[in-house]
Amino acid sequence: MINNLFDKLRKKESNLTINENLFKELIIEPNKEIKYLFNVVILLGATGFLIVGLSSYLMHNIIFFLDARKIIFFPQGITMLFYGTLGTILSINQFLILILKVGEGYNEFNKLNGTMKIVRKGFPGRNSDIDITYPLTDIEAIRVEIKMDVFNNKQNIFACIKGKNDLPIIQISSPVSIREIEEKASLLASFLKVPVKGL
Repeated sequence: MINNLFDKLRKKESNLTINENLFKELIIEPNKEIKYLFNVVILLGATGFLIVGLSSYLMHNIIFFLDARKIIFFPQGITMLFYGTLGTILSINQFLILILKVGEGYNEFNKLNGTMKIVRKGFPGRNSDIDITYPLTDIEAIRVEIKMDVFNNKQNIFACIKGKNDLPIIQISSPVSIREIEEKASLLASFLKVPVKGL
């Protein structure tokens, strides 16, 4: 039954490597194309606001088709300048996160060297990357957290570590079925031979 589950998940998820000694999952940002497109739209809108706000301050149209002659700098122009600046900074930040692959990495449970390794990429800089290693013998259980309401959906899988806080190993950003989360948690728990909590 466990081997059938292994095969089923292998077919479904190309980012998963499973054999008798290794359970490795690549953590990759989903829907990158949509996020790039969304950020392009935000950047274009924010740049338009920024240019109109500057044009109203200079009392001269910087770009001919963005007419700011009827916009008074205070309060409309300054408001547009503020939102344009804020939108531009946020969209550039999101582009950097996508390009630099911030938050991506892998979870590795290796029976050969007896370790769990959690690796995530951070922004470039000193000590920004996450690299956590624990012995497999310190893992007491796998815990599933599912909270679904109107404003907040949480679907997470944690490793319960002896004497430590539970460590989030899989945080699902786009909602998936409860069955899929249960399958993934059960598979990992079976590989580690530990119980599953929260189901």
